[in-house]
Amino acid sequence: MKPPYEFNIAWEQLLEDENFTEAFLSTVLEDYIIRQRWYGGKSSKLKYIELQEHFKIQQQGEVYYGLILEVNFEEAFYQHYFLPIAFVSDENFAKKDRILPLKLNGQDGFIIDALNLDAFRKLVFERLLHAEPNDTTRVRYHKSIDLTDTEYVSSRFMGLEQSNTSIIMNDNYVIKFFRRIYADKNPDYEMSRFLSEKKEYKNTPAYRGSLSIIDSDNANITIALMQQLVPNDGDAWDFMLKEVDGIFQCLERKKIDVYSLPNVELFKRLQIPDVPPQIIDWAGLSIFLKLQTMAKRTAEMHVALGSEFEDTAFTPEHFNGDYEVWLKNRLLYQFQNRLNTVENNISRLSGMSAELAKEFLERKNEIRKRFISFDWTKLKGERLRVHGDYHLGQVLVKDDDFYLLDFEGEPESTIRDRKVKQPPLKDVAGIFRSFHYAVYACIFNNDGKYPYTQEELFYAGEILYAYFIGVFLGTYVDLIQENNINIGYTQERIFLLEYCMLEKAVYELGYEMNSRPLWAVIPLRGIMSIINKK
Repeated sequence: MKPPYEFNIAWEQLLEDENFTEAFLSTVLEDYIIRQRWYGGKSSKLKYIELQEHFKIQQQGEVYYGLILEVNFEEAFYQHYFLPIAFVSDENFAKKDRILPLKLNGQDGFIIDALNLDAFRKLVFERLLHAEPNDTTRVRYHKSIDLTDTEYVSSRFMGLEQSNTSIIMNDNYVIKFFRRIYADKNPDYEMSRFLSEKKEYKNTPAYRGSLSIIDSDNANITIALMQQLVPNDGDAWDFMLKEVDGIFQCLERKKIDVYSLPNVELFKRLQIPDVPPQIIDWAGLSIFLKLQTMAKRTAEMHVALGSEFEDTAFTPEHFNGDYEVWLKNRLLYQFQNRLNTVENNISRLSGMSAELAKEFLERKNEIRKRFISFDWTKLKGERLRVHGDYHLGQVLVKDDDFYLLDFEGEPESTIRDRKVKQPPLKDVAGIFRSFHYAVYACIFNNDGKYPYTQEELFYAGEILYAYFIGVFLGTYVDLIQENNINIGYTQERIFLLEYCMLEKAVYELGYEMNSRPLWAVIPLRGIMSIINKK
C-alpha cells in the first residue's frame, strides 16, 4: 500500500486489518520511532518492526490502542517498546507527533501517540481511580488504598526525559509510562510498591497505582506506574555541583594551600567531630550534615529492603557459588568490552586521560584479577534487592531532606539481572562514584574560574571526596548495624566497596569513551585509585 492510506473500517476494528498493520509497521513508523527521545536503539541498525501485542485502553465507548512493538536490529537482537495510539482528525493538532496520515470511513486524520491527548490521559487516570481491587482482565488497573482523589482535573508533561514519559496529574501525582518494556514486572513498580506500601518507607514518592498487561505468554508486563508528586528543589546532582563550586571558591577566599590540607584514608568511617577543623573551615559544616542525612535515607532504604521474610522476591540471601559465577561472567564480559573501546579510541585522548588510559591498558591483567578475586566463601554479609542504579541524579532534594527514586535498575542490564540480590554496598558504591563525578564535573565545567592549576584542584578534590565518603559511611554503617542488616565486617565492607566501585568505574568508562573522551579521566582516576590502594 502507498499513502494516502484509506480504510473503510471503524477505528475499533482497525488493528484487526492486516493491510493497516502492514502500512503502519512500514518505514513510516520506523522513521517516527528513531526520532523519539525514549528510543534506546540509536547506536544499532534497525531492521524491521513487528507488532508483538495490541490491546484496548478504553472506557465507556472511548477506545485507544496500546501497542507493544518488537524492534529487530541488524545485530541480531531486539527490544520491546510501548506505544499508545489515537486517531485524530483536527488538522492543527500534534503536528510533530503524527505517525501516519489516514482516512477512516471517509474521515481524514492522523494516527498519533495518544499521550499527546488530554482525553487519553484523563481516561487512564479515571481507570486508575476506579480500579477494582482484584482486576483479572487482560489490561489491569491497580490503585493504592491511599489514592483518595475522585476526579480528573488536569494533566501535563513533566519535562524532558530519556527513557520514559511522565505525566503530572492533578498537580499531585506522576504517571510514568514505561517506553522500553520487558516481559516481566518492572523493578521500579515492584520496589516502589514494596517500599511505600509494605514497608512505609517515607523518603520515596509513594506508590499510588499502576497499569499492566498480561501478554499472550501470560507474562505480567508493567506499562505505567503512578506515584505521589514530591514537590522538590531539584535533584542532588545539581545540589552537589553548587556545593562543590562554593567549596572550591573558598580555596581562594581563604587563601588555602591545597597541599597543606590534611588527608584521610579512603573508606575510614568518620563522625563530624573526626573531620579536622581545617576541612570544616574550608568546606563548611552544612555539606557534611547533608551527607549524613543522605546516608541515613540510604541506610533506611536498605533496612526496609533487608527486613522482609515473607515475599521471596525481597528476602535477604547469603552469597553463594551461583551468584559468584553470575557476577564474574558479567563483569569479565563488561571489562573486555571496555578494554576494546579504550584500545580502539585511545587516539582521541590527550594529557592526563591518555596517560591514565595507557596505564589502564598496561595493568589490565591486574584489574581483571581484582574481578576474579571475588570469593563468596569468605563473605559473611547478605545480599538484598537494591536500587541498582543509585547516583545523585536519582535523588531529589526537598528542604534539608532527600527522596530516592527511579528503581528501574542499570540501563545496560537485562530485566532478570536487575532483580538479582546484591550487596547493599553496591548502591553505596554508586553514590560514591557520583560524588567523585561531581567533584570533577565542577572542575571541568568551571575551567579558569578558580585561580589554581587543574592538578591542584584535582588534588584538593580527591581530599574533599575522601571526607565526603568517610562522613557518609560513618552514619550509614552505624544505622545499618543498629538494625541488624548484615553487611559484613570492616575488611569485607572495604573489599565489597572497592569491588563495586571498580565495577561502576569500568561501566562508566564505556560511556565516557564514546561520548565525552575528555571526561574519561574521571572513571580512569576512579579505577586507578582502587588499583593503587594498598
